[in-house]
Amino acid sequence: MWLFALFLAVPLIEIALFIEVGGWLTLWPTLAIVLGSAVLGTWLVRQQGARALADLRRSMSELTDPTEPLAHGALILLAGALLITPGFLTDTIGILLLIPPVRRWVMRWIGRHSRVQRVTMGATYRTQDPRPDNTGGPVIDGDFTEIDASKKPTHQPSGWTRH
Repeated sequence: MWLFALFLAVPLIEIALFIEVGGWLTLWPTLAIVLGSAVLGTWLVRQQGARALADLRRSMSELTDPTEPLAHGALILLAGALLITPGFLTDTIGILLLIPPVRRWVMRWIGRHSRVQRVTMGATYRTQDPRPDNTGGPVIDGDFTEIDASKKPTHQPSGWTRH
């Protein structure tokens, strides 16, 4: 129900803000502000998104927890969507999300108001080997086709194999 209220309230607030700001500044300056914020926001999102991607790559290469760079990236993506959406309220929220301390505050707020039920990482292995000989090690399931070695191939080798 609250999501429906949000989808109803945001456009109404945006329309009211357009009427108020347009009445104060007139049409062309109002449109210039909306277009300018979209262009500036796109540039800022690109800059900060590249930085967040570099942080994510660094955390992956150092095998550290990638949740913070992922969260920053998600909030930067949300900021970009809000900045491209025409309106003063969405632009204000989008610009605020481009400020790193504000993003950290939002991540802490979401962390306090959410509950993680299950997290799994890495590969899962069977504890019991289903093979009758119980040789251990991982089980690799695959299909194969036997090729008669006496027949000549009808295709050229791909270069990835040796003959």
